[in-house]
Amino acid sequence: MVSFFHSVREDVAAVFESDPAARSYFEVLICYPGLHAVWAHHLSHWLWRHGMRFLARFVSQIARFFTGIEIHPGAEIGRRLFIDHGMGTVIGETAIVGDDVTLYQGVTLGGTGKEKGKRHPTLGNNISIGSGAKLLGNITIGDNCRVGAGSVVLRNVPPNSTIVGVPGHIVLRDGKRVVITDPKDIRDPLSDVIIKLATEVHELRERFQQTPTKCWAPSLASPSMRRLRLRTSLPRSFSRTTIRTTRSEMQWPATSGRWPVQP
Repeated sequence: MVSFFHSVREDVAAVFESDPAARSYFEVLICYPGLHAVWAHHLSHWLWRHGMRFLARFVSQIARFFTGIEIHPGAEIGRRLFIDHGMGTVIGETAIVGDDVTLYQGVTLGGTGKEKGKRHPTLGNNISIGSGAKLLGNITIGDNCRVGAGSVVLRNVPPNSTIVGVPGHIVLRDGKRVVITDPKDIRDPLSDVIIKLATEVHELRERFQQTPTKCWAPSLASPSMRRLRLRTSLPRSFSRTTIRTTRSEMQWPATSGRWPVQP
């Protein structure tokens, strides 16, 4: 019981440290559902570890109903976890969350399939995960990392890194910007398609440059040119019927390039 009250004091202090909107202890205790979800998880996790699995799930469902935050009783939560605007946040059964972690609205620590065993992420210490970020699978996020809002992280992240994007890729590491010179480093299926298309365009351009080009020009004696000259030489008073009749009656000379003129 003493350790529980000590944990409550630490959690409230973490709120004041992380959220500038916190004004009083009474407001934090009453109006922060993230704290309520964490405290309910302490009880449900204790029941889970002592074999009372159904009761543990029942307590977690009650907490989800009142807070909008679902934390599986089997998840291991560290000290001073702060869930800010936590509606829609989900923490899976085998997830492990370190100390001084901040989660924002809509964060998911989930799995990628129906496999058994460890299938949820492991978070280190001092990590901040932005709104709507999805961390999926048995991956490890190192200490002092930042995950951008809306990112989808599917692979391990080294410590002291900032990761953004879909799928997530590292943009900062140890305070230095990471420049991606090869698009394959992103491991994006759409990026692979673009790379393949660019390669094919390059090959087609080389083949076109190696193939000799021929200049094509229509012959003056071709039927298309004869029709064109006929249309331009006849007066506007001619009707379509007259033009059709004139075409059928005309005899084109084989040697002369001049057009026959009817009286």
